[in-house]
Amino acid sequence: MKAAVQAAPSGVGLDLAKWTWKGVRQFVQERFDCLLSSRTCLNYLHRLGFVVKRPKKRLCKANAEKRAAFVREYAVLRAEAHLSGAKIFFVDEAHFRADVELRSQWVLRGEPALVDSTSPRLGEKATYYSAICLESGEVLAMPVEGNTTAETSVAFLKLLREKYSGLLIVIWDNGPAHRGEAMRTYLTTPNLQLRLVALPGYSPDFNPDEAIWDWVREEVTANTCFGTAIKVREKVDAFFVGLVARAAEVMQRCRRELQAQADQLLLAASQVSGETNHVDLILLSV
Repeated sequence: MKAAVQAAPSGVGLDLAKWTWKGVRQFVQERFDCLLSSRTCLNYLHRLGFVVKRPKKRLCKANAEKRAAFVREYAVLRAEAHLSGAKIFFVDEAHFRADVELRSQWVLRGEPALVDSTSPRLGEKATYYSAICLESGEVLAMPVEGNTTAETSVAFLKLLREKYSGLLIVIWDNGPAHRGEAMRTYLTTPNLQLRLVALPGYSPDFNPDEAIWDWVREEVTANTCFGTAIKVREKVDAFFVGLVARAAEVMQRCRRELQAQADQLLLAASQVSGETNHVDLILLSV
């Protein structure tokens, strides 16, 4: 049973999406001709070392070699930014609907967990761009009317460019809204001092800005039906205003495995070069 539960139920012939105590009971009954109670099934799971966790996606289409190469590229970018004074921002977009986004909540034992919903239409949503600088904890957000396009992406880059002087390095995915004629035209602007870097495909876990969206859903939209996009935007706008005073929390909460791997590369390069205040960029790039 321990081996079976570590894989999908379909692996042992059960037509179930996930393991539950009923699935365990069915498996034991079919395999060992023994009918168990719900409590006994749950006890077996606990005794075998199983616990309930919210799963994360295993990105099967992600290319391991390209991801490893990007870690090296990012480490070099960080070293270059440190020497040149450039700022690195991770950028992403997200939608927040006016209907309830269900999350776990505390209720009295035996009581149902219910959240009221007025069933607003799918079009009632607030769309945002945001950018996060992990080195400073700065976050910049911009609401968008309608869907994201190359034009809205350019508008956000202009906002970022106006707010922060000096060289900017923007890291984002290669989504459709990040390409197009409007983007190509904007990038020809003289003295723009803006460098765009694309994340490897199927690697949202490499983008610290994803943590911002999880944070919004946790603190703002969880288990709440706002009814209208206007009310959603009021609350989300207030959240972003409040992040100004939470820079340390932003830096801690939004770090990803990408940053940890880059730290290791930079440390190794520094040790090999024998200089604590300089990183050999050529060494890092190989």
